[in-house]
Amino acid sequence: MGLLFVAVTVGGTGFSESRIVHGTRGFLTPTLVQFGTVLLQALAVLVPWPSAWPIGIIFSLGGLTGLAYQINVVVKRHRFGLALHDWHDWLPYMGVPALGSAGLVVGAVGLTCEKSFAPYAVAGSTTLLLFGGVYGAWDLTLWIIKDRAKTERRDDSPNRSESAP
Repeated sequence: MGLLFVAVTVGGTGFSESRIVHGTRGFLTPTLVQFGTVLLQALAVLVPWPSAWPIGIIFSLGGLTGLAYQINVVVKRHRFGLALHDWHDWLPYMGVPALGSAGLVVGAVGLTCEKSFAPYAVAGSTTLLLFGGVYGAWDLTLWIIKDRAKTERRDDSPNRSESAP
């Protein structure tokens, strides 16, 4: 999460352009949601639940919400022209979070049915969501820095026409 704050701080001066704003929101918010989901999972397992049912319900609702959120993210990214065309971009941004959310649902069902695979499914989904968040934060940081450098080069261009006040 600290990397995301660095990314926003480094690229903060260029947020006046709508393309940058939509690009940042289209990737920053889902990354924060992934980190928040991992944090919520970590906090939920610390509670001394009387049985596996409450945590199973919490995890299943969280996983289903995560899947619905991923669909919403895909729709919004397409609406603003931020579609991911290559599979190597699609996999960490869409595939990993969706698989993490689906794994959380599977783990939650396993917890409520007292199956031995359940903790492994929950741990795997947490790892996937954490990996997706770290990848998203890193990639967003590089994108903001690269886009900011383009903006600064364009502003320093000698062909730029300056209008008098």
